Amino acid sequence: MSRALLATCVAAAARAAEIIRDRSHDRRSLDWEVKSRADFVTDVDRAAEHAIVDVVSSRHADGRILGEELSPTMQDRSGLTFVVDPLDGTTNFLHGVPWYAVSIAALVDGELTAGVVLDVANGELFTATAGGGARLNGQPITVSPITEPGRALVGTGFPFKDGTHVDEYLRMLSRIMQETAGIRRPGSASLDLAAVACGRFEAFWELKLAPWDIAAGLLLIREAGGIVTDLAGRPCPVDHTALVAGNPVMHAWLLERVTCACHSRAPARSYSDTTQSKADTFKQSSLASRLIKLNKNKASRGDAENAEKQRIKSCCRQRRTGSTPARSTSKTESSPT
Repeated sequence: MSRALLATCVAAAARAAEIIRDRSHDRRSLDWEVKSRADFVTDVDRAAEHAIVDVVSSRHADGRILGEELSPTMQDRSGLTFVVDPLDGTTNFLHGVPWYAVSIAALVDGELTAGVVLDVANGELFTATAGGGARLNGQPITVSPITEPGRALVGTGFPFKDGTHVDEYLRMLSRIMQETAGIRRPGSASLDLAAVACGRFEAFWELKLAPWDIAAGLLLIREAGGIVTDLAGRPCPVDHTALVAGNPVMHAWLLERVTCACHSRAPARSYSDTTQSKADTFKQSSLASRLIKLNKNKASRGDAENAEKQRIKSCCRQRRTGSTPARSTSKTESSPT
């Protein structure tokens, strides 16, 4: 059944992508409808979604469709459900930024069974089936083997729709960007998750995503050997949620950083952090010891100089008064007979 559902997802995504490509040449003439601050929809989104509905309904009459423009509040996930984002990255599309996709996933009784993310601008097709692995253009993919944060490239999404989580997010961003090789925010969650699945990103996090943003990407990452959870570390649901994803090591590292930033506390220090700290402390203590020694030597030299000055002054006073300074007798001189 998973293969049949995957075939439907691929066919529906391909049909939607045709519409998007056809309209990309005259995107400047499109009308933007504002759904909320910095969140837009166009007739391209709607036309692509209608194309998906046509393909799905012609093959699975019993299937229901969950999508932002169709039935965004549908709660019943029993039976066969397709979770659809006909154009993930609408703002990128409108500005000619080549990072937008069609994302479709099929759930059976709430369980992810098949998923597709089609990169419209670049022609890359990401697919996955439950238990069947993940693929890019037909070739198997796995998450990145990089486990050292200092070498990791991490994807993210901004809390752009409202300012509710901005301060919280900035704490996370500040902490993570100082410990990794780089942060990227391309602007399409489905493609960001696909990038984790194929090893382009070592990890990814975002604080507010919708089910149509993430459904296919969740399956891609899990089938590619990665982990996706909410901020509590529970398996990420196909729902409105925050999300942390990555290869197993980087997921654990990122989840700790994100949750620590949420509670404004310092993360547990890694072995390398502790070792470096000890080395820094040793260097600092060694330097301090050297400075103390130099100061002591300087003080000793100063004392000797002061003593010599006092001796010279004493000799001068005695000459002026006509007295002869007493000679010091060494231990090696013999007594007069």
